[in-house]
Amino acid sequence: MSTLKRVARARAKRAAWSVAGLSALLLCGSGHPAFAQSQQPSAPAGQQVQPGPAAAPASDNSGFLSGLGVNGQLLGNMWGLRPFLGEYGMTFTLQETSEVLGNVTGGFHTGFTYDGLTTATLQLDTQRAFGWHGGTFDVSALQIHGRNLSVENLGTLQTASGIEADRATRLWELWYDQKFLDGDWVDLKIGQQSLDQEFITSQNAALYVNTAFGWPAVPSLDLPGGGPAYPLSALGVRLRAHPSGPLTVLAGVFNGNPAPTTVGDPQQTNPSGTSFPLNGGTLAIAELQFSFPSTGGMTYPGQSAVLPGTYKIGFWYDSESFADQRFDNTGLSLANPASTGIPQQHSGDYSLYAVADQTVWQDSDDPGHTLSLFTRIMGTPETNRNLLDFGLNAGVNLKAPLPGRDSDTLGLAMGYVRVSPRVAGLDRDSQFYTGAFTPVRGGETYIEATYQYAATSWLQLQPDLQYVFNPGGGIANANGTARVANELVLGVRTNITF
Repeated sequence: MSTLKRVARARAKRAAWSVAGLSALLLCGSGHPAFAQSQQPSAPAGQQVQPGPAAAPASDNSGFLSGLGVNGQLLGNMWGLRPFLGEYGMTFTLQETSEVLGNVTGGFHTGFTYDGLTTATLQLDTQRAFGWHGGTFDVSALQIHGRNLSVENLGTLQTASGIEADRATRLWELWYDQKFLDGDWVDLKIGQQSLDQEFITSQNAALYVNTAFGWPAVPSLDLPGGGPAYPLSALGVRLRAHPSGPLTVLAGVFNGNPAPTTVGDPQQTNPSGTSFPLNGGTLAIAELQFSFPSTGGMTYPGQSAVLPGTYKIGFWYDSESFADQRFDNTGLSLANPASTGIPQQHSGDYSLYAVADQTVWQDSDDPGHTLSLFTRIMGTPETNRNLLDFGLNAGVNLKAPLPGRDSDTLGLAMGYVRVSPRVAGLDRDSQFYTGAFTPVRGGETYIEATYQYAATSWLQLQPDLQYVFNPGGGIANANGTARVANELVLGVRTNITF
């Protein structure tokens, strides 16, 4: 087949996929009146920055205006700062993620808010700096600004944005990683670490805006302080090994609580990220990963290319003490007027999980045009000490969905969490003892449709739609007269790499 015919066929296929994909996105919300009316006019954890259009080498010009749309960063070489740091083995990155999100239905009340996150990271390669092989030093900081839509408007368990957090300027990570043995197949990282950067991750889920596609809702709501994940981190040691081509083993031991105390907002008790607490229990986590095709794999003539996939299984265990979700230290319900109000204490908590990312289709004429699926499942049998006992995420991503848009991604996904039976039991007790309207909480489900548009190599625009069923698992509204109504959340996110 001629090159011209192959290109024409690829464009025709992509156009067909585009119509189907965009139709699906619109149909997700078209059943809701508010959506029908609206048609008339990273880093952390769930944040993905897709590579933009291929960038030319950075200009030697010390400014950046001449490099707009050409350099991989808005500020180019930052007036010579990046080349200067590079001479000493250092790499500096600066990224701003900003978004406007709002609910047009449901919630405690409707409305839109702005929130943003600036992430600065400095890495030192010891080989380039002073000839020490295999070492990397990393320090990163966060500047979090704006308001929190999920807290103020929504009341959801799976919060609307992965960058929502208390306003602060704080240290995030501070660690040193060293490779060992021939082939560097083992490395050890020690220091202040955020687990959502390596553990329980799904490459495809990172496209989405909702928090639960990054660090899952189960550890976020069950672990002390939400666990060492954005915007928090904890001191610890992580070991990574590659015993064979397709296998990777991750294991780590960290302080059991990223905050210095279990009382109060953990972001406020460690407001600058520099408390470095070691007074908690121990959080142990391990993960086995299987990826194919493995490094060095070959495709022989006449053989179809192997579609890539990554599969992970793992667990975490925290030795901290956990409060019972229903009963006090005398065995009475915490809703009973005679209760001491002091929950029973349980030693330790754990959870099991599995993650799968799989490409299921690749255009034979355009390898960058792919369809990928992902799923992540997590649960715990320890229902007496956990708000959530089960969580599920799943979705589908279409890369290069439109002709000429090779760096764009269209996605449709869902998330579900279940409130533990112990929590539901406490709700029933509250109904019995108070007689007041107290909904018995159950599951919360949401769907998200998103399109990540690479405007330039350093700027991305991402319109987003989320619809939440049974927010908070079925909590009461602001008046306490009914459950919070289902929520339609609309917005747009921007990613800028400076």
